[in-house]
Amino acid sequence: MPFLTADLAGTGGVIKKYDEDFVVEEVSQYHAKGRGTHVYFQIEKRGLTTLRANREIARALRKKPSDVGYAGLKDAHGVTRQWLSVEHVDVEHVRSLAIDRIKVLEVTKHTNKLKLGHLSGNKFVVRVRDACGDGLERARAIVDVLSGRGLPNYFGPQRFGVRGDNAVIGRAILRDDYDKAIQVMLGRANEFDNDAIRKARDLFDAGDYEAAARAWPGRGFTEQATVCVTYGRTGRDAKKAWRVVNHTLRKLYLSSFQSELFNRIVADRIDSIDKLEPGDVAWKHANGACFLVEDAEVEQPRCDSFEISPTGPIFGRKMKRPTGQPDETEQAVLLESGLTVDSIDSKGSGKLDGARRPMRVPLRDAAVSAGRDERGEYLELSFFLPPGSYATNALREVTKT
Repeated sequence: MPFLTADLAGTGGVIKKYDEDFVVEEVSQYHAKGRGTHVYFQIEKRGLTTLRANREIARALRKKPSDVGYAGLKDAHGVTRQWLSVEHVDVEHVRSLAIDRIKVLEVTKHTNKLKLGHLSGNKFVVRVRDACGDGLERARAIVDVLSGRGLPNYFGPQRFGVRGDNAVIGRAILRDDYDKAIQVMLGRANEFDNDAIRKARDLFDAGDYEAAARAWPGRGFTEQATVCVTYGRTGRDAKKAWRVVNHTLRKLYLSSFQSELFNRIVADRIDSIDKLEPGDVAWKHANGACFLVEDAEVEQPRCDSFEISPTGPIFGRKMKRPTGQPDETEQAVLLESGLTVDSIDSKGSGKLDGARRPMRVPLRDAAVSAGRDERGEYLELSFFLPPGSYATNALREVTKT
């Protein structure tokens, strides 16, 4: 993924060296009313994903994980402050929760469950360790460009899995290559696999499917074990094995491939990410509405003021297509992957709806400073991003690592 600030030297250094070096706080879309059947509570978690924290909280409250509402998903690395909700529980019970790496900060009530997307964005405070000597000046120069032109809205590496092969599986399914999808999902060990997972994958590649199923670690990999058993008992029928993959995991693989295609389009437009072309589908940052750009010259001042931005494709049956050159570019990227619009709408795809996504997002309230603590010197970056965008995009531009 090319840099928008490729002509500016980065600071070097590392992020997330310590949990406290990466702090993110969700900004709610609305304020709780202080009444209702749903208990809203803000937590601070460390070293836990949102879903893992939800499971721990649900167990403590004797609820199902699906009973715990959340507005956004956060990864395990860092300190995260976010709001959750649970209906029909005692406020004091929630306030007194004592769970390792989870602290309850505030408790109130509201009239509805908190759902994915119910947030205005995220505030980040990130410390970069081991930066170069003139890192402060370099970081400020880069942040100035990003604040003016916008941050490339690439999907981050989290989207593609620890092994980076989620999109490979998604593409295989859309091409009806179920054998490859199952082989990548369950076999083909690589350097990102720990010993236990490598053993399970090696057993699968060796054809010992029952042993492979038993070898998958119990926590977090029950799905792989189930698929493995089905694959063996159906005489290596990959299509039948795919059918037992749960709906959420299927969508994850397919959306990863959609994300990869989007990233390719943004990479192709990186040098003109803040310029409209005739036929573009433009994004209104105020409300997320989209419209077809007929006269790019007329609309460009709105783009310059960050009222609107060009979009890229999240391919699917309901996606609004551009016209002219932007459409030709998108269709070429799709064809290079061995797919067509009809392929995206196949049965195996689970009927992906598709959408448009802005190629850039505003980097607001950005600031850079230098400091020192008991662990040494650091650069500190603070900024606000809208929901669905990745802080790692800003940090990779700054550090160039």
